[in-house]
Amino acid sequence: MIVTATPGIKQIIREVWKPLALLFVWDVIVTVTYFLMPFTAPSLPLTLFGSALVLFLGFRSNSAYQRWWEGRGLWGLMINASRNLARQARNFLPEEARTEKRGLVKRQIAYVHALRCQLRRQKPDSDVARFLSKGDADLALARVNVANGILDGTGRRIDEARQRGWIDTIQQAAMEAVLVDIANAQGGMERLKNTPLPVQYRFFPTLFTHLMCILLPIGLVETMGLATPLGSTLAGLMFLAVLAIGDDLVDPFDNSPHDLPLSAMCRTIEIDLLQAIGDDAPPPMRPDKEGILW
Repeated sequence: MIVTATPGIKQIIREVWKPLALLFVWDVIVTVTYFLMPFTAPSLPLTLFGSALVLFLGFRSNSAYQRWWEGRGLWGLMINASRNLARQARNFLPEEARTEKRGLVKRQIAYVHALRCQLRRQKPDSDVARFLSKGDADLALARVNVANGILDGTGRRIDEARQRGWIDTIQQAAMEAVLVDIANAQGGMERLKNTPLPVQYRFFPTLFTHLMCILLPIGLVETMGLATPLGSTLAGLMFLAVLAIGDDLVDPFDNSPHDLPLSAMCRTIEIDLLQAIGDDAPPPMRPDKEGILW
């Protein structure tokens, strides 16, 4: 996620130079053609088409932003639930269960890292192995849904703590309620990840935006003359920028500069939970030199 007030110049150029170059070349071709073979293009259809396209793109961008913000809300719930689970493990379990207490906290850290990797389509092996024993890690990594495997194991250990008399049924129910919140948040994230916007929201805006960029110099050349390549390219840039906003936000877990900073949020959970059990914690993640927090 870009956390600076404005994106870096390098980032902007990297994302827009190709479409801008194509637009400019097309605008030059139309301008040269107009001066060699003058033609008249009706302005009203282009105006109506542009107005309809702006409304369409605005609605699509709002839909994409709602998905992005829902993803951020679900990760906010995950952070809070992780803190609650660590606090319960620390306060409910007696001192004689110190090893189990620390194990539950570290399992939750492994869980959020595994979930982050799943959402980003990355392998979670190394992150899981950092916090789980080899046997627990192998058991979780054998599951199709590694994060859910870790969560199932956490539930079993809470039940074992109740069977040993370390916690009572009321405390077990309270911890299970937190696990339910965690599972619900994971389900919401998986829904966002695995359910893209309908194809109509992805195909037609792209088609109509590119068509608008093709028609722009034809409608503007009669008025702008030699300035058409510059004016039409800048106008096309605005349409392409709105189109790109929807593309950037539609998948909040895609590990791009515009997506949610899952690594930073997992680091926040890791810091809070390790400090809750008195362990040394790594420093918080900072934005890189381009102002991107991953």
